[in-house]
Amino acid sequence: RSDGSASQVQTVSRPSAPDFFDTATSVGQSRFTNATLGLMWRQRLGDVRLQADGSARVWQATSNTLRDEFGSNSNTTSGNPFPRRYSDNSVTNDKSLTLKLKASKLLGGGDGGEGAKAKAEHDLVTGLEIEGANRDETRVSTPEVSNFGDNLKASTLRLAAYAQDEWQLNPNWGVHAGLRWEGISTQGDSGQGYRPSNRSSVWTPLMHAVYKPDPKGQDQIRFSLTRSYRNPPLGALIAKPSFSRTCPVDTVTCGIDPSNREIYPDSAGNSELKPELATGIDVAFERYLTAGGLLSANLFHRSISNLIRGEVNLETVSWTTAQRYVRRQRNIGDATTTGVELEAKFRLDQLWNGALPVEMRSNLSLYHSRVKTVPGPDNRLDQQASATGNLGADYRLRGLPLTLGGNLNWVPGYTTRLDVAETTSVSAKRVWDVYVLWTVNPTVAVRLLGNNLDPRDYTTTGVNETVNVDTGRPERTTTTSGGRSNTNVQLRLELKL
Repeated sequence: RSDGSASQVQTVSRPSAPDFFDTATSVGQSRFTNATLGLMWRQRLGDVRLQADGSARVWQATSNTLRDEFGSNSNTTSGNPFPRRYSDNSVTNDKSLTLKLKASKLLGGGDGGEGAKAKAEHDLVTGLEIEGANRDETRVSTPEVSNFGDNLKASTLRLAAYAQDEWQLNPNWGVHAGLRWEGISTQGDSGQGYRPSNRSSVWTPLMHAVYKPDPKGQDQIRFSLTRSYRNPPLGALIAKPSFSRTCPVDTVTCGIDPSNREIYPDSAGNSELKPELATGIDVAFERYLTAGGLLSANLFHRSISNLIRGEVNLETVSWTTAQRYVRRQRNIGDATTTGVELEAKFRLDQLWNGALPVEMRSNLSLYHSRVKTVPGPDNRLDQQASATGNLGADYRLRGLPLTLGGNLNWVPGYTTRLDVAETTSVSAKRVWDVYVLWTVNPTVAVRLLGNNLDPRDYTTTGVNETVNVDTGRPERTTTTSGGRSNTNVQLRLELKL
């Protein structure tokens, strides 16, 4: 259950501005049930090794939200006076099934000697992957439009098949080469009896290489060429709209007709959304230290086609006679992303003699991305900061069954340009977490967790550059939202059966 209240102040308004609420209250209740079953089977038939991995998941969620807005009714042109009430009630059922089949056979080679065998060892690997998901959603909202159904469905199906030769060239070099086919089918729901489907497929050469400077050691350099699809979110395939609260449908609140403004769009899914296709290359360096330490660096580059992003466009819609601005997830074109991911795990006394045996863990990632259909600067991928970092430590007290640990997560603030006229900025984030683990015996432990010990205020600022329809002059609208974060404390009993 969540309860909320809000107040709003608009310091500047145009003559035809809508009736903005002064205060609002909301209450929401939700519950969900989740069940997951996993199965793995392994079998050897002669010189063929078989493996099957499967999982099934059922998820159901029920949500009820009620919001009341209050204002002064200062604008007499409004056809929707205060107080205003909005409600949204939904029941969502998600089901998914994943099955992976793999068969491998050692093709052999060499004369049986260890060195000779390693120079000619071939392992043929073939596989099949099936992944399906569907969503049934029942949703009733007020205000509502009668020409949209309440029961909506969406589904995705992904099939993949591959064959590759895992070839040990010599004790230092291993190469995986093969071919993979992947196909994906999606079906959305327009909410008006139309369920469009999209099908696409791609052939991908599989190329992986591993180099070990010392065949008997763990240090290695990995090279990979990859290509894969990303399914559209099931919820984004359901096109039933949610209407702007500020510029409601069929009321004259945002101009001389029942339209809305670009900064107050309706929102809807896109039943014709296509999957993203990413082609990339990775180079990873891994250095293993004594006592289990690790130093690694991973460099990658990805080229993405059919990038999925929320976008606002003026549309001729079915739910009113006037054109409306609508935000939908769309395939907006191509993008690239490049980055480096650094990781270090070691024990402190490995670096400094006499130091406590504290297990240190850290990672730092640096990213750069560019959406080609959006002009710069800051035309990055959604929700991709320029960097992220973590620094953590664990220490087991000597003579006591207690382990202490903590972690610092850091994400710098960043700005993303969504299109020519719209940007969004997110403030920097810093989160401290700590824990104390009491090991009662090998099968029973008690863990006390403290998350976000230094709660801070986080804000998101949106800037929209438009032309005032009343005066024809440029206009900038800045919206800042946010609030406090909170400390979360948990006490867990952990059992190993």
